[in-house]
Amino acid sequence: MADITWEKPFCGEGANCFRIGTDAAGNAYIAVAGREDHPLTDSREALRALIHGIKAGHADHLL
Repeated sequence: MADITWEKPFCGEGANCFRIGTDAAGNAYIAVAGREDHPLTDSREALRALIHGIKAGHADHLL
């Protein structure tokens, strides 16, 4: 697996924690904290679009 630099976990109430990471090749990763060996992988541009969409409220209907 790539050399991933992980951010500190983002946690909701309880034990719902996720981590976001990147590597030198321009890939982005999202994983459940403690399960970083099984991340979702895409480009940094895709991660940027996901974060902007969430900030804009495009996922509010999932809450």
